Parts: sequence; C-alpha cells; structure tokens
Amino acid sequence: MAELPVAPCVRILKKAGAQRVSEAAGKYFAEALEEIALEIARKSVDLAKHAKRKTVKVEDVKAALRG
Repeated sequence: MAELPVAPCVRILKKAGAQRVSEAAGKYFAEALEEIALEIARKSVDLAKHAKRKTVKVEDVKAALRG
C-alpha cells in the first residue's frame, strides 16, 4: 500500500486533464509515484554518502533527477 495520500494524486491526474479518476486508478498512481520517488531518494542518499555527508542537499536531488 502506498504511503502517499490518494487525494493529491487524483488532483495531479485531474490537473493533467482527466475529468474523472477511479479510486483504483488514484491508488495505483500513488503507488507508481512512490516507487519513482523512492528511486530518486535512494540515488540522492547515495550521492550524499559519496560526498561524505549525512545530509541530502538539493544538489543531490537535482543530480539524481538528471541521471
């Protein structure tokens, strides 16, 4: 089960143009976003560790998003 709330995910889908979003679609979208976010977070943490820091900085997140 996703830790992200479903309501904001439904709003994102609606912002993208969906007129209606089923509860199942909202939940699945939340789970998918969580997987993507976890991968970015893991890369960000690895970059901070590589720089011998405990704190993840914005540049770590930006670098993780780049590749």
